[in-house]
Amino acid sequence: MDYSANNIALWKSIIQLAIIAGALLVAHFLRRGIPFIRKSLMPTAVLAGFILLILKAAGILIPDAEFMEWLTYHGIAIGFIAMSLKVPDRTGSEKGSLVGLKSGAIIVGSYMAQGITGLVISLILAKTLLPNLFPASGILLPMGYGQGPGQANNIGSSFESLGFAGGRSFGLAIAAAGYLCACVVGVIYINYLVRKGKIKRTEGTKSEIAEVTVSTFQSEGEIPISESVDRFSVQVALVILVYLITFLITKGICDGLRAAAPGLAKTVESLLWGFNFIIGSALAIVVRLILRKLQKGKVLSAQYQNNYLLSRISGLAFDLMITAGIASIDFGDLSGLWLPFILMAVCGAFVTLIHLRYVCKKVYGDYYYEGLMSMYGMMTGTISSGVLLLRELDPDLKTPAANNLVLGSSFGILLGAPLLILVSLASRSYTMSLVTLALLAVYYVILLLIVNIKRKTNKG
Repeated sequence: MDYSANNIALWKSIIQLAIIAGALLVAHFLRRGIPFIRKSLMPTAVLAGFILLILKAAGILIPDAEFMEWLTYHGIAIGFIAMSLKVPDRTGSEKGSLVGLKSGAIIVGSYMAQGITGLVISLILAKTLLPNLFPASGILLPMGYGQGPGQANNIGSSFESLGFAGGRSFGLAIAAAGYLCACVVGVIYINYLVRKGKIKRTEGTKSEIAEVTVSTFQSEGEIPISESVDRFSVQVALVILVYLITFLITKGICDGLRAAAPGLAKTVESLLWGFNFIIGSALAIVVRLILRKLQKGKVLSAQYQNNYLLSRISGLAFDLMITAGIASIDFGDLSGLWLPFILMAVCGAFVTLIHLRYVCKKVYGDYYYEGLMSMYGMMTGTISSGVLLLRELDPDLKTPAANNLVLGSSFGILLGAPLLILVSLASRSYTMSLVTLALLAVYYVILLLIVNIKRKTNKG
């Protein structure tokens, strides 16, 4: 084998990963060193993506688009699998309550509100000012805002194969606008609440280092750190094996559909691969439960998952995914799509806030504003931007709001499964997009009913 620079295939991945690594480090230094950027609450990975996007637009550094798309696609699945493998904390004060289910309903309800908003805009424009607009393009609003660049990339790409020119870049641009929305609108709204006397900013205890203990890094009953195989290697092995099983099961389903119903397979197949992270998350939960049963039955002598290391794997995967996703946006593909993009980005920001103001008051009670801002950050950006906004109100994370983001995401995976069917319906025709709009509205009402189950205040 040729190990020199002439072997492009050998060095391509290393070079592209180095570009992302350099952008992440530069973004980190800028965020720590420039007060304006730090106060903007923009996540480092988002800033890194914009740095690469600017360099690409200026012709200074052009990342490999195919590799960036590859990294974005796999990053979302690996990140969610790692999160789903984590052993749940059963000691919290919210145990036995409906807060997890209700938080999941809030998350998926936000998808519905965003989907309704996006489809109304795209359907109206397709019948008036932009007759060539893909009618189902509005469904990319919840993909970009609610689920981030990974899913916006996947569904946008599948829409391109169905005739939506520029669909992938459109979805990624929506996701990038979502991060700006989380940082800009979120911070402005927090300042508004402070001026109105609704909330008070509090300073953290600055005792984060002192609070780090052995329990932060390991749980009772885990495999010993002195094993011949590194504990981190075990976590990576679990994640990759679950991802392989995800691939095999998805491939099996698609092969079966092609044999039994070729027409249905053409529509559903791309969406199944686009939503592979949901399948992966579900399988990871099954694997977690099996490992737990084996441990209880004394077949396994110790717990193999390490929550701290699994969090690091998911964090790395999401950072790489976010940076690569934003860097791969091609603004040239947005030609003729600027009007729907601007309308969806602006309306999506305010509709999400209005929706969350109503439902968070129903669920979070004593920590309403903490729950509201953390959910708003996550439903327009990622869980990291949700935590960043939360820290402005709750620096030491004393309320359950941060935990609700994780707990709600688990329920959200289950409650959000029907979204796959709705996306498939919307992409077929203008009429089916209208049907999807109606179904989104019906499901939104159902989720509001879940939020209102046992209408009582959950004490934080």
